[in-house]
Amino acid sequence: MRLKLTYPPSEVQRPVLAEAVLKLGVLINILEATVNVNKGELIVSVEAEKGKLDKVIRFFQDNGVTVDKLTRILEIDSDKCMHCGACISPCPVGAFKLNSDLTLDFDEEKCIGCKICVTACPTRAIRLVT
Repeated sequence: MRLKLTYPPSEVQRPVLAEAVLKLGVLINILEATVNVNKGELIVSVEAEKGKLDKVIRFFQDNGVTVDKLTRILEIDSDKCMHCGACISPCPVGAFKLNSDLTLDFDEEKCIGCKICVTACPTRAIRLVT
């Protein structure tokens, strides 16, 4: 599950993410981060079962971090998409592929939200949702 973590100024200097990993024994991968003295915003991927994920979310919230579940990262406009495949080769995680019928397939679970496909798309059919 991908989560957007927003740290208030009072919590930016605390290692809340590291504490969550150590105390809850869950792996958390940072996909994107913007941190300064005023606030921190992280997009993370948490590999955990529902019960454990709920504990992770509660841990962050109890430590002053706002948590938003990200269920979608990209939106592909099917009216604009030509299924040209321009997004396939620049994608660093292989989230796109062409099916045997030459239609584009997108695997949301693989996507890390790097935005490379958005730039590569000649018809601007792909947009970042997060």
